[in-house]
Amino acid sequence: MTGKSLDRQEAFTGTRAPSPGLEIDPIRLAGYLERQFEGFSGPLSIRQFNGGQSNPTYQVLAKSGDYVLRRKPPGKLLPSAHAIEREFRVMRALAGANFPVPKVHCLCEDPSVIGTAFYIMDCVKGRVVWVPAMPDADRAERTAVYDAMTTSLAGLHTLDPTALGLADFGRGKNYVARQIDRWSEQYRASRTAEIGEMDRLMEWLPANVPPQNCVAIVHGDFRLDNIILAPGHATIRAIIDWELSTLGDPIADFTYFLMQWKMPPAGSSAGIGSIVDIDLDALGIPTMEDVIADYEAQTGFNVRPALDFYLAYNFFRIAAILQGILARVREGTATNPLAPAMAAQIKPIAEVAWSIAKNGVDPLRNHRSGN
Repeated sequence: MTGKSLDRQEAFTGTRAPSPGLEIDPIRLAGYLERQFEGFSGPLSIRQFNGGQSNPTYQVLAKSGDYVLRRKPPGKLLPSAHAIEREFRVMRALAGANFPVPKVHCLCEDPSVIGTAFYIMDCVKGRVVWVPAMPDADRAERTAVYDAMTTSLAGLHTLDPTALGLADFGRGKNYVARQIDRWSEQYRASRTAEIGEMDRLMEWLPANVPPQNCVAIVHGDFRLDNIILAPGHATIRAIIDWELSTLGDPIADFTYFLMQWKMPPAGSSAGIGSIVDIDLDALGIPTMEDVIADYEAQTGFNVRPALDFYLAYNFFRIAAILQGILARVREGTATNPLAPAMAAQIKPIAEVAWSIAKNGVDPLRNHRSGN
């Protein structure tokens, strides 16, 4: 693996002292949790995780055990962003279906406790791999992990939302059209520079939305670094970061996962993960075509007819999300010091999206041979 990939793992692994403006009073938090969370006992100590850009996430080490706290960031927030209440609700429901999520304990919507709303969940022991090429794994483990990810996402998309009490978790129908409107609005609200490709995508995408075949629970940000793996083997212990989850189009959610097969490699460890320009067969990572075939076989969904649209849409969406991060950098509320470097990917990502949309590029053309 390259040094850049190893830097990414190092950059996002571990914890640090909370960033200025994101500190939490441990005595006040312990007092609240002892009143609201049965079985909790302090004292406690708090560290902030290095990974993550949206909702600040902390390791809470207490007398009664190890936990994770997720909170909304302080300051002015974009509309409907940082929905930690929704994270709490969907994880609680999915746990009832034995889907791999951390156990959640306590949701606090009172900003007087730590300054913003937050929730507490179990700290799941395991490993988070920040490099999609998995440089520290062997070929068999990479294959098993990617297979497990596809199976987990297919399993999520075939759960019955009504049976889990999530029938009202989102509007479901016309998901992609509404997402395009949402992220276009948020992109315009946080724009810091003119990017012609984004403007063109905001015109092209609404006019080319394919029909939605069904409604499913969607994760919204499904990728390797939002998964906690068991130490030493490929078992998925927990899927995390459900901030963008809702009821929606499972094909849109699945093709978000496919972006890493087309993501322009970044020039620093801060970039979005990519497996472009690596020998997939040598590493044991399936081709995009193989992953699509596996997912279609497990779900019965037909991904291929509108694959180019869905990839263009997802690249547009991630560019808009990164633009929101850049806006928070300007306002001083970003939760990670590498946020400015990540924002440098906005234009290259927008260029990939517009290339697929404009030219009808076959996303599989460079991957059928595994290269």
